[in-house]
Amino acid sequence: MKTSAALGRIQPSATLAMTSRVLELKRQGVDVIGLGAGEPDFDTPDFVKDAAIEAIRAGKTKYTNVDGTPELKAAIAAKFARDNGLTYAADQISVNVGGKHTLFNALVATIDPGDEVIVPAPYWVSYPDIVAFAGGTPVFVAAGADQGYKITPAQLDAAITGRTKWVVLNSPSNPTGAGYSRSELAALGEVLERHPQVWVLADDMYEHIVYDGFEFATIAQVCPALYERTLTVNGCSKAYAMTGWRIGYAGGAAQLIKAMAKLQSQSTSNPCSIAQAAATAALTGDQLFLQQRNAAFQQRRDLVVGMLNAIDGMTCPTPEGAFYVYPEFAGLIGKTTPKGAVIDSDEAMIGYLLDDARVAAVHGAAFGLSPAMRISYATSEALLTEACARIQAACAALR
Repeated sequence: MKTSAALGRIQPSATLAMTSRVLELKRQGVDVIGLGAGEPDFDTPDFVKDAAIEAIRAGKTKYTNVDGTPELKAAIAAKFARDNGLTYAADQISVNVGGKHTLFNALVATIDPGDEVIVPAPYWVSYPDIVAFAGGTPVFVAAGADQGYKITPAQLDAAITGRTKWVVLNSPSNPTGAGYSRSELAALGEVLERHPQVWVLADDMYEHIVYDGFEFATIAQVCPALYERTLTVNGCSKAYAMTGWRIGYAGGAAQLIKAMAKLQSQSTSNPCSIAQAAATAALTGDQLFLQQRNAAFQQRRDLVVGMLNAIDGMTCPTPEGAFYVYPEFAGLIGKTTPKGAVIDSDEAMIGYLLDDARVAAVHGAAFGLSPAMRISYATSEALLTEACARIQAACAALR
């Protein structure tokens, strides 16, 4: 069987590949610490699980509307109004099988061959592959640590062509944790207002995981003129520790939402009815636990940033949100491991840390900026302390 040309345009997810490798090593009894997965170690809140159990007992186990139950759409509309000052009707809301599915539906439903999508780098690994699968061309705009991992209005303006269909804005970012301020979004919005053919994909998945008083804002909120051509994407996976429940959602123009539903009707059909009941409870229930968990995440962030910055040759910026750090290590490239291997790339560094230090991270090349790596600190302080100590020792052993 020959696979399709579309499948040949994409690569397996680097983050999921590392997660699978860690799980296999653990099954073999290897003492490996996995810092590759973007998954909170907190459990799904009890009130959310209780809502799912109640839904099962009430027999809510049938098909639902293709792109979400009326109850969940109402909860999402209320969330957008409460948290973002955005008003969406039911026909402007899409519910999908996770945030990745939301992005996939939107891009595949709108991209034709030759269309370009601006993707700031570093980027989440799936953005360019979904664009390529749809037949489009990802256009990368590099934004390194020297500019806080955020693109400038001048960079955005220079990247836009007559073929640009979308620009992706992920804030706070996976993999860097960088967050765009309200004023930074406004400046980008001024550029986009001059290019009416460009739509905005605002990936807000880490909206509720922010630190140091950072005030989250989304571009349709800051720039009302872009409301009609912005898809505001979010989900329950990260903030609510519901990764396995697979619920993502978005608000946008009714025409786009209808197109996404058409695609979904011939792929997954509706998201799990039980997961939708749980998501409804998550979005409408007491949100106080989010602050408590953020306090724990911030302590972990500070621990990891401090220990990684203590390594000669490595620099680790302090992120505004999410639960990742993106340390760069140009100062270690060219050094040699105790076994004689040369660290000539971030892939080589990741392999060295996994084989010798038994710490798993994801290489920066997968996110479009090297030499660097993404480390998730969504695990316990004890494990993070041990992992960073192992990384320190491994780096100190390089010559």
